[in-house]
Amino acid sequence: MGISNTIPPSRLIQPGVCTSSTRPTSPFEGQAIYETDTDLLRIWNGSAWKNLAATAPAQVTVLQVVSPTPTTTETVCTTATFIDTTLTATITPQSASSKILVLVNQNSCFKTGNAAMTVRLLRAGTLITTMAVNAGLTSTTVDLNFGSISTSYLDSPATTSAIIYKTQFNNATASGQTIAQYASGASTITLMEISA
Repeated sequence: MGISNTIPPSRLIQPGVCTSSTRPTSPFEGQAIYETDTDLLRIWNGSAWKNLAATAPAQVTVLQVVSPTPTTTETVCTTATFIDTTLTATITPQSASSKILVLVNQNSCFKTGNAAMTVRLLRAGTLITTMAVNAGLTSTTVDLNFGSISTSYLDSPATTSAIIYKTQFNNATASGQTIAQYASGASTITLMEISA
């Protein structure tokens, strides 16, 4: 009996043309694709898509940008318990080795009475940084519109699953009120995937 030179289809590298959002949903190890929107050739290593060296982007290449419509919902807090500001954005990284640069402008921050605001940034419900502590604290009962609290944070989520980033705030003194997006002021969040 002769030895067959036939390679089973499941073992063949089967190149395909797609975009970063229409990749195969059930890839097999060794499967290669070409993405027309990123101009990248990728291969599935059994757990993640990897860039092939010949076409991989240089470090600090922006692979995608997510910038939702600015958030204008006025949100009021009267306790020390953290609540959502309604400022949120979702990104699905193209590679588990990518960094996510998060740019936040938490706008129209306001306090009444002897209130003070602490603002924080979360990824998938987990605290990753505190943007401000006791912002607006004057130790008086004067009302104060203290404007924007901003941050830039370079995150390493190590996943290719969709990730939700959001901000939360509280009323650190539990006196008076703290308000985000006061008078419908527009807050913004931008997510940038950076190749690594």
